[in-house]
Amino acid sequence: MSASYADDFARALQVGRPPNIRKLFPNSRGLIVSGKVIDRALLAKGKAMTIAANGRNHFVIRGALAAAQRANAAVILEIAKSEGGASAYCAPNYWNLARQADAVMNELGITVPVAIHADHYGIKGPADVESAKLEIPSMFEAGITSIAIDASHLPDDENLLASIALNPYVPRWAGLETESGEIKGKEGLSTKEEALFLIQGLNAHGIFPDWIALNNGTAHGIQTADQGIQVELTARIHKTLEKYQVSGAQHGTSGNTSERLRRIAQETRTTKANVATALQMLTWGVKVNEYGNAELDADGQFIKLAEAGVTGAMWQAMQGYAVKQGWKAGDYKKLNLPFENKLLGLPASVRMRMAAAVEEFVYDLLVNVFNAADTAPLAIAAVLKAGGYDLGPKASRIEDPAQWTPEKIKEKAAQLTSDKGPQGNFED
Repeated sequence: MSASYADDFARALQVGRPPNIRKLFPNSRGLIVSGKVIDRALLAKGKAMTIAANGRNHFVIRGALAAAQRANAAVILEIAKSEGGASAYCAPNYWNLARQADAVMNELGITVPVAIHADHYGIKGPADVESAKLEIPSMFEAGITSIAIDASHLPDDENLLASIALNPYVPRWAGLETESGEIKGKEGLSTKEEALFLIQGLNAHGIFPDWIALNNGTAHGIQTADQGIQVELTARIHKTLEKYQVSGAQHGTSGNTSERLRRIAQETRTTKANVATALQMLTWGVKVNEYGNAELDADGQFIKLAEAGVTGAMWQAMQGYAVKQGWKAGDYKKLNLPFENKLLGLPASVRMRMAAAVEEFVYDLLVNVFNAADTAPLAIAAVLKAGGYDLGPKASRIEDPAQWTPEKIKEKAAQLTSDKGPQGNFED
């Protein structure tokens, strides 16, 4: 770390950590920041996006942070509601991810800015809106610094109205993501009209998201189709939203080609790229291709590499547990919770290689695919320019609030023509 960076880091540490982080970790040397800071850093570099690593287990968290330090990149650690909410299938969750991140950052001497993002905070109806009014504040109290209010499962008007209703519970300094179109692969693709409706309606109510997520052709989990991310569709929608200054959040990156991901960084306004399944598989030692998609044998089973990830005996135990539960390949993610402590109990050499596999994969993404290298100083510069942790919105109100009352929102939504695709569980 150069002397100038060290000085800037020390100043950012004093003023750049949000109030919840300062309260939780008063003596920390970990620079946990708002998601806004990360977005501004990637925009400042231009044609770049950074990883939002889903910390499904402790080894993903360690590996992603180590990679960020090597790449000198500002990054995001996140967990989704299905992964780490009230009905979690992972041990890291909305309420302990910041604590795990801060501990590792101090242990490893991480000096790059990191945001803690609550991804896919799903809203599926009025009951979820009411419970969110209690739960969202508790998540920020526990160290979340950025959130995705995801009501994309609902009709367009209900998506917008739920997002408006919950905005008062999100601190103004925090990163904010919204979603138009549920992530479900080639079905139910987002349209310019749907995305514009959502962003205009939020703008009219003084809500300025940092990111918008779209269904642009990709899927969560193991990719089963070659189509993947539709770059041209993404670019068209981002161009439509240009005056609202919202960046893109790319979901479902695992399994997409490096070239396609480079194009997303180069040709769209995307600054945040979520990676989950690939990182989980790497910690276990499952064979993945160069794009992070797990490879299967002739019987449809994962291929375990002998000298990578967990021990052979542990892998057999994990497979046996999955068989007993009747789980197929796509359900293996549910192994995270029952096996977290067992994995933490493995020999140090095994634990180190589990985290190292994530580190190498993430470093390559940050440096050679996402163009995120050396964005840490840009994030710190954004904090110092703002004079603190609150960078404020990128946009200002353009839309007339009188044209976006609940009644008018319903009228406008009724005029949208869209195909939401099949019903089902596409959350993570």
